[in-house]
This record gives sequence, C-alpha cells and structure tokens, in this order.
Amino acid sequence: MTDFARLVAPYARRLSNMIARGSVTLINAATKMQSLQLRLLAGETKADVEHFEPYGFTSHPNAGAECLALFLDGDRSHGVVVCVADRRYRVQGLAAGEVILHDDQGQSVYLMRAGVKLTDKAGSTVVMNGDGSGTMTFAGGLTINANSKVVGTLEVTQDLTCDQNITAAQNVADQGGAKTMAGMRATYNGHTHSGSDSHGDSFTTAAPNQQE
Repeated sequence: MTDFARLVAPYARRLSNMIARGSVTLINAATKMQSLQLRLLAGETKADVEHFEPYGFTSHPNAGAECLALFLDGDRSHGVVVCVADRRYRVQGLAAGEVILHDDQGQSVYLMRAGVKLTDKAGSTVVMNGDGSGTMTFAGGLTINANSKVVGTLEVTQDLTCDQNITAAQNVADQGGAKTMAGMRATYNGHTHSGSDSHGDSFTTAAPNQQE
C-alpha cells in the first residue's frame, strides 16, 4: 500500500460506511420517533435506528420492507433511516405526474390526471372526475349520520323509505309527475255527489264544507 493509500484509507472507510442498504426486521411505532431494527448487507444488524419521516405523514412498514440508512460521519453506531420502500405492494403503471397513497390491502387515495379516486379494501370507491362530477359506489350500503342538505335535483332510482315525516315546500307528484297532491286536493275540495232521492227527485250535493 502506498503512503497516499494509507493516508486516505480512513476517509475512504468512513465514506463507504456512511450509506447502507438493507431490510426492516422489526418496527417500534410507539416511540416519538419511529425506530427500526435493520438487517444490512453482509449480515450486519442494527437495532433502534430512528426513522425520519416527513412532517404530517407517518406509516408502519411491514417487516421485509427495504430501507436506506445513513450513518453520520461514517459512525455505524449512529444511524438514521431516511427511506423505507416495499416493492411487494408498490402500485405500478402510474401516468406522469400522478400520485397515489396506498397500503398493503389495496386501499388508496389516487390523484389521477383525470381526477381523484378513493378506494377501500372492499372495493368501495369515491371518484371525483375532475370536471365537477363524481360517483360513489358502496356495495354494502352507505349510512350518513348527519343533518344533510342537497342543493340541486336529487334522483333516486330505487325505493325510498322514510322513518319520519316528509315535508315539501312545493308540490309532491307521483306516476311520473302525472298526479300531484295539489291536484288531488283540488279534486277533493270541489267534488260533489249527484243522484236521486227516495221520491225520484234528482239532487247534487254541495262541495265538502271541510276543505283540505
């Protein structure tokens, strides 16, 4: 070994020790800064290595996920994990510019070029098409526990069941709009009866004195 090689050898070792690639074997998500146990290349293991995550985002990786660890000043006793990735669950085939937040169960928040799609592990979806329209699909049904207001036309393609009163500020119609409550009320209020009495005289009753 030359004198120069001997001179730079400690620095070269520090540089080579600064970055390591490995896999996650254990996760402690209960600490303020998540800590991981790692298996690095050549069988080296490290415990309680802090995992630095972006502000506002945290995840609990699965054992077997891959990681990239940094060791400050090449000191292998002081490491931090700056990235954890898991190729087993990575979503492939995104278009340029698209983003997806996902887990290992197939649940996701997908920022598509055409809009936004939310999917749960049962396959239920909420889709916003990016043009002001959207759809919600829940095979198991949807319960809304809130006072709600629909501004616009509401179309229901199946039966409508109500456990309480129905109040309408305007008319109520059925049979495709052919019959209305107001029309039935007008018919009732103006209706009369006609016939013949026991003497054979014809008669016509007055309209009901109790109007609806």
